[in-house]
Amino acid sequence: MDPRIADLRKSYERAELDENAAADAPLAQFRTWLDEALAAQVPEPNAMTLATVGEDGRPSTRIVLIKGVDERGLVWFTNYASRKGREIAGRPFAALQFHWVELERVVRVEGAVEKVSDEESDAYYASRPLDSRIGAWASPQSEVISSRAVLVANAAKYGAQFLLHPPRPPHWGGYRLLPDRWEFWQGRKSRLHDRIRYRLEAGQWVKERLAP
Repeated sequence: MDPRIADLRKSYERAELDENAAADAPLAQFRTWLDEALAAQVPEPNAMTLATVGEDGRPSTRIVLIKGVDERGLVWFTNYASRKGREIAGRPFAALQFHWVELERVVRVEGAVEKVSDEESDAYYASRPLDSRIGAWASPQSEVISSRAVLVANAAKYGAQFLLHPPRPPHWGGYRLLPDRWEFWQGRKSRLHDRIRYRLEAGQWVKERLAP
């Protein structure tokens, strides 16, 4: 055992989360915490871990960026042909996790996943910087490539082909996770953390405390 890792300790004492004070609906609670993360200027408050499962039963994770949230769910954009895209196509369920270290908070979300409409994907794609729009064409995401030169050459090729107006690639767009479970974790002293879970039951949110 490496003592440099095993001996790491931190006491969480910034805040608390009481089930009676938490919002009745998880979306309201999430928006409150997201607003506080934005106000605290934590690094990349919109970054979230996305977990999917392949047909072989192996889970995989990666960081994506939330680009929208409302009563329907949480939205991110990516390459549909990537590993995560293929896994979602085979098993359309996923889990998301936000970790706002500076606030000693974690939010976990689980549910089914669907593609957003073409109109939503088109609108977001058009709002991206030009180099990001070209990048969506240039990168065969998750595929083996011989070197970075492949990406540079692809970017040059599609930049010359589309100039200032690249269309959205057919393999690129948005996903929406439709939550049926949320969990809000607030670090507390002595590892007696606060965990408030919301689960969807018969169309209504049930709020309950979990042991840490």
